[in-house]
Amino acid sequence: MSNLTEELIALLSLEKIEENIYRGQSRNLVGKRVFGGQVLGQALRAASYTTDRPAHSMHAYFLFGGDINAPIIYEVERLREGKSFVSRQVRAIQHGRLIFTAMISFAPPEEGLEYQQHVPDYPAPEDLKNEQELKQSLLEFVPENVRASFMRERHVELRPIHSVNNFFRPQPESPEYAHYVRTHDAIPEDQNQTALHQAIVAFYSDFTLMTTALRPHGLNYLSPSLQCASIDHTIYFHRALKADAWMLYDMNATISANSRGLNFGRMWQNGELVCSTVQEGLMRLREIESQ
Repeated sequence: MSNLTEELIALLSLEKIEENIYRGQSRNLVGKRVFGGQVLGQALRAASYTTDRPAHSMHAYFLFGGDINAPIIYEVERLREGKSFVSRQVRAIQHGRLIFTAMISFAPPEEGLEYQQHVPDYPAPEDLKNEQELKQSLLEFVPENVRASFMRERHVELRPIHSVNNFFRPQPESPEYAHYVRTHDAIPEDQNQTALHQAIVAFYSDFTLMTTALRPHGLNYLSPSLQCASIDHTIYFHRALKADAWMLYDMNATISANSRGLNFGRMWQNGELVCSTVQEGLMRLREIESQ
């Protein structure tokens, strides 16, 4: 198993401090602030430690940016122990301040009515280049001061379907984006638990989702005129899934207004719709001081 997969599993495996209280470590994954996917995955994992049922929905709010140099404390409140549904509230605290909160609901699988949209007709992941190969093709455009961070490999493998715009010469594009994603290696059998797979999916559900609404404006997270941040994030788990098998993540944005953009995502595995996401992000233009 590669170091990246080991690090990801370790990042989403929390230390129990006492009943209903857990501690997660932070890592520099995207810059000066804690990556939102890290907090989503850790919060979901913390809540999962208090029940034996799989999660079916998570509704989260990002309140303050996290410090990558400090651990995060997760407090889990047991709101409901029903026959069908189990409800948890998770509070993420850092330096004595609440930085994130989430409501998470758990329920066992059950049979019932079945319907889903058709899976999009995209090329197979084996026919696509991975993200690192595509980044390598842009290397000549990457400023020296950001080259190391830009080329840093993610803890999961991505294979983009839609053409990747030159991040350093962006042009307006359709508010749609899709990629395949999976862990670099199979999850070890002794850790092959539904809760871990769901936490990993929550972790990578935050990659590229918010920036979908930036595409029509010819902007991206590297644009100097832009202040962007996740405001909230919702995940629905529809069916059992495996984070170490190819997942098609299909995204689109419906509106940008009032310095916010609304993005939707659907995850498909083996022809089944297994997960849906919704996220609103801050997209605020700011003045750049003249040189």
